[in-house]
Amino acid sequence: MNAPDRFELFLLGEGEKKIAETVVNSIPNCSDFLMKKEDHTIGNLLAEHLKKDPQVMFAAYKIGHPNVPEVLLRIQTNGDINPREALVKILKQLVAAYGQLGREFQKELALRQYADQGEGPGGI
Repeated sequence: MNAPDRFELFLLGEGEKKIAETVVNSIPNCSDFLMKKEDHTIGNLLAEHLKKDPQVMFAAYKIGHPNVPEVLLRIQTNGDINPREALVKILKQLVAAYGQLGREFQKELALRQYADQGEGPGGI
């Protein structure tokens, strides 16, 4: 079969780096980031959030081939910050936002479990 083993889609190989930056010399303030073992989920999330940043002029991603779990993300900034700084800034914002979402979910889950304990058999 042509499909790779499932574990190859998310486990990094020995000595394999998760992300690599390549500066695009033909375009000012532009870099390509190759992210290994990732797919449309992270590519779209990052590109869309980067586009909302006023210092980012361009952000897009592409998947080279469906069987190769790599995302190429291109970022061009206005020069106030470099593409790596823009990516790190957005990543920090996303970690904070999803951390808050996780905390709120856990709180609501605990409240629901507490409420379910008080209902007894048969509910209300």
